[in-house]
Amino acid sequence: MPWCEPCERFWNPVSITQAGECPTCGSPVEAAPEAAPEAAPAPKVPWHFWIGLVAAAAYLGWRAIQGIALLF
Repeated sequence: MPWCEPCERFWNPVSITQAGECPTCGSPVEAAPEAAPEAAPAPKVPWHFWIGLVAAAAYLGWRAIQGIALLF
């Protein structure tokens, strides 16, 4: 996140000028390097999500069996 020392303010990377200067005071601002997307591990799916998914599948399966039984 770009920081301007004289203004004591964080700037959006899009807000700073092409030369990398603060739009308010014109002093040089250094942007932090972008983090590589593969550097952070992907978050794991919580175990209770899978329990809910199995419960929803079992419920819908049972309702499908009841619906088919109603036709006959």
